[in-house]
Amino acid sequence: MVLKLEHVTKRFGNFSAVNNLSISIPEKEMFGFLGANGAGKTTTFRMILGLLDASSGSITWDGKPINYSTSSIIGYLPEERGLYPKLKVKDQIVYLARLRGMQKKDALKELQFWLERFKVPEYMDKKVEELSKGNQQKIQFIAAVIHKPKLLILDEPFSGLDPVNVEQLKDAVLELKESGTTIVFSSHRMEHVEEMCEHLCIMHRGTPVVHGALKEIKRAFGKKNLVIHADFDLNYLANEIGVTKAKKTTEGIHLQIESEEIAERILKEVVSKGFVRKFELEEPSLNDIFIEKVGASYE
Repeated sequence: MVLKLEHVTKRFGNFSAVNNLSISIPEKEMFGFLGANGAGKTTTFRMILGLLDASSGSITWDGKPINYSTSSIIGYLPEERGLYPKLKVKDQIVYLARLRGMQKKDALKELQFWLERFKVPEYMDKKVEELSKGNQQKIQFIAAVIHKPKLLILDEPFSGLDPVNVEQLKDAVLELKESGTTIVFSSHRMEHVEEMCEHLCIMHRGTPVVHGALKEIKRAFGKKNLVIHADFDLNYLANEIGVTKAKKTTEGIHLQIESEEIAERILKEVVSKGFVRKFELEEPSLNDIFIEKVGASYE
């Protein structure tokens, strides 16, 4: 069961929100969409869900178009909260689960499991408006997964959460992936995508600028990061051949270099000058790749 987008474009008048996007997302994979606000991530999700029609191109799941008949196998966590504030959590979730074709007793059993999983069993009879933003997000997440979807779409699932809640939600998402759910999620936080996804797509102003397997993307980027801490001044390294970027830190210097050979040359050089406390060669980060491809860093 592959989710396939082929030459998908969405225009609003003269404005292209998504431009010629072609990706396929394998079953039981976690796929990340990265991009700043306005990059086209949410528009893409709305087209996958059938809430918006593509201007051109096709979107299929298991070779078939996505429509009302597939809604029972898809879960969606929107970026904006969409819960009824005056309803009790159990009434809210049961109502949404029934729309997905679940029986009330099964929905309550599943809800009980998730509330205990998130260590908040006492929320069953609370009104949504009585919960903090982070806990409302948990309830919204439960609404998206209660019916055990085969395809789960999460739009900025971790935004606005404190670190403890982020970890809880991340663990839950990874657990679902292990149990065989195909998960597509968007984020503007590089580290979440880097940590959780095998495949990703970086979007910029509606156009995919990089996409593929995370390992391949990093390998193709070519450059490496080099962190050096030493008891002497390292600033002169910024002008070395093969160094593309340099950033001074309190303990030493961070370099971006073109290849491992350059690291070897620099190592020989610095060791001869004095005591080196740290010399570490790292893979490029997604942030490095994003800055190079899109030309701007952002949090």
